[in-house]
Amino acid sequence: MTILSRRALLALAGLGLCSLALAQNAPRNFPASALRGTLVVTQPPVITMDGKAAQLSPGARIKGPDNLLVLSGAIVGKELLVNYTVESHGMVHEVWILTEAEAAEKRKRAGQ
Repeated sequence: MTILSRRALLALAGLGLCSLALAQNAPRNFPASALRGTLVVTQPPVITMDGKAAQLSPGARIKGPDNLLVLSGAIVGKELLVNYTVESHGMVHEVWILTEAEAAEKRKRAGQ
């Protein structure tokens, strides 16, 4: 491998890391159907949403404030303000743990 191709590879890798970092800081666009709630993972996939029993769907995704995936087992017992969507069988399917700025935005809660 020549020095020029090594430099080109390093430059491309640097661009990839920069774009990844920028993507993590970009404002998130939540679906119009997303609701606001307080999530507590009790024993995955069992959760409570606003104090009511619920369940994560198979393949549910939980994204942290940095938009990276969070495993449900890592947040057991934590009370988190989230936006979430529900799939056709009534299970929670997508969850976004909110930043302070996102939490300040008004959003409909279930039953409102």
